[in-house]
Amino acid sequence: MTLSGLNIRDFQTEVDGQLTDLYVLRNENGMEACITNYGGRVVSLMVPDRNGKMEDIVCGYPTIADYLATKQNFGATIGRYIGRIVNSTFTLDSVTYHLVPNTDIHCAHGGDPGFASKIWQAEQLDENALKLSLFSPDGENGFPGNLRVHVIFVLTKDNELDIHYEAETDKPTVINLSHHSFFNISGDFNTTVEDQSLYINADMYTPYDSLKCVTGEILPVAGTPFDFTTPHVIGERIDEDVMQLNIVKGYDHNWVLNTDGDDTKLAARLIDFKSGRTMEIYTNEPGLQIYTANGLRGAMVGKKGIAYQKRSAICMETQHFADSPNKPQFPSTVLRPGENYKSRCTYRFGIEK
Repeated sequence: MTLSGLNIRDFQTEVDGQLTDLYVLRNENGMEACITNYGGRVVSLMVPDRNGKMEDIVCGYPTIADYLATKQNFGATIGRYIGRIVNSTFTLDSVTYHLVPNTDIHCAHGGDPGFASKIWQAEQLDENALKLSLFSPDGENGFPGNLRVHVIFVLTKDNELDIHYEAETDKPTVINLSHHSFFNISGDFNTTVEDQSLYINADMYTPYDSLKCVTGEILPVAGTPFDFTTPHVIGERIDEDVMQLNIVKGYDHNWVLNTDGDDTKLAARLIDFKSGRTMEIYTNEPGLQIYTANGLRGAMVGKKGIAYQKRSAICMETQHFADSPNKPQFPSTVLRPGENYKSRCTYRFGIEK
């Protein structure tokens, strides 16, 4: 049994001739992360509160069978492309590519099956580090190029979950990888995140049209419920009667970070006042997608028999922007042969006294 109460044997099975397993990372401070090579998923993450009490702060399931039975992206590595590519098409170097749609007429999160449904090759590098590798063949879900992907998870001595992504291609392609944990840093998934304080280092965001497709605009957050340049409690403005919130029934938007790709600059900070836990995000990515789990309805029963309710978690996904291949004004997601895609996302946990 792991510190989080998982049984490693419950994650050992065979899927399409490949073996799944659960890998346990620990740091010198007693933190623990459990990761399965099915979808590169963080299954549990044990983090101390202000009294040193370790609690699991991510949504997940207690067995691999539960993950295989659902399409939910709890804790997954998302690729080839997180977010929507509108109308499942894009043109690169005068060649138009037709992707396999999986969200109405659009291709979301890399199509189906995406990286979240793949069995990754795993190599435990150290007690606190895991390397996952995946080969995505040319034409998979319509994407060009044989793509080789590596993701390294490190549980650092500074109580960080540090995620490094690398990829190479043999044809020009597009790529946008991210991590999809559903966090509740209170450690209590019977509560919502609406009382937690959020700061986002972003003056702009990318709005949707009425069908939840990005318009291509980059708009200021000033004077809107999207302004977290000074900390606000998440629930303070989440139900305001404005189009952008009504479309997704809360927050599920991309903020344009002020950090200019500098992963030493703070991108966002979340504070839970009851437990004292804080989570800071650092990244070299230009955007941060924040989703307040508006779609959870209690139908998904996870670890410890908890039925995950609306807004009982928050996703903090470092990324390039949705539909960038069709929006030349957005930062480019093109990867060419000879180039090395590198992305970093660091979740740093601390204590607010």
